Amino acid sequence: MTEEAIRRRVTLGAVARTVGVSIATVSKVINGRSDVAPATRARIQAALLDHDYVARGLGGVPQGGRTLELVFDALETPNNLEIVRGVTEAVADSGIAVVVGVVPDDPLGAEWARRIAGAQREGVILVTSTLSQQQRNHFTETGVPLVLIDPVNIPDSSMPSIGATNFSGGMDAAKHLTELGHRRIGMVEGRADALCGVARLHGYHAALAAAGITPDPDLVRPGDFTFQSGYQAGLDLLDLPDPPTAVFAANDPEALGVMAAARVRGLRIPEDLSVVGFDDMSPSRWASPPLTTVRQPFAEMGRAAAEALFQLATGETLNSTRVELATTLVVRESTAPPSR
Repeated sequence: MTEEAIRRRVTLGAVARTVGVSIATVSKVINGRSDVAPATRARIQAALLDHDYVARGLGGVPQGGRTLELVFDALETPNNLEIVRGVTEAVADSGIAVVVGVVPDDPLGAEWARRIAGAQREGVILVTSTLSQQQRNHFTETGVPLVLIDPVNIPDSSMPSIGATNFSGGMDAAKHLTELGHRRIGMVEGRADALCGVARLHGYHAALAAAGITPDPDLVRPGDFTFQSGYQAGLDLLDLPDPPTAVFAANDPEALGVMAAARVRGLRIPEDLSVVGFDDMSPSRWASPPLTTVRQPFAEMGRAAAEALFQLATGETLNSTRVELATTLVVRESTAPPSR
């Protein structure tokens, strides 16, 4: 489809305003749903014709097949593969194809939203990305359903999103260490602007409070979810006059970085330092020793996002715009009672 044709394509929002109905009602007509009054259906169909709306095939299926777009901020971690698996499993019996990509270099999102609308996607699942309100508005205007997985931010409370119980996961991680007898417990934060990282930090503080441990600001170090930030934070923590006997890192790459820092300082894990991560990426099972971590159900998150997108694409209302799936503490060999 040419750029000119895409620009001529009126948005669902414009059609809805013309007829005086909701975007969901317009979507129902386009997708062949029967639960629209005949008179309203006729008015919507007339408006679609008047505005030269790009026609779909029978039952609302785009010519060439139905597709949804699964978009990542970057294709760098094993988590991505698990999410892809969950989404593809969810659509396996529907005849919908999954197109995988990365967020384009389009800060405002206008061209991105138009391209998605022009390709007649069923919708977009956006993973671990920042979405501005302006970008959200462009998707709303084009009528393209959008669901977020583990978003860095949420533009507003009505934005559908799937995540994990980051607060309770962080609390479980730190509680595991307090129950082993650790009192000096370090924390490597995630990105300061990431909701999930902030929630994990709050969980850490809640576990310390529950154990009667007074937080020590020196034991909390910044990180950005990378191995290198975990490595530097680990060196900083271990060089303190009174270093921690355990460290909880906001994700597995940071935890692996802390383990590397411990080896550089001549410490043994878990005899001299216990380490806990978050995510349960496959490398955490292959680490030496295997990493105790908090498992996020990435495949289940992908399935839940696809199911929510199906509901939105057919004009249904979601029971909840925010779904959080339970995390699980996975105890391996990187944690033990403190030796001092």
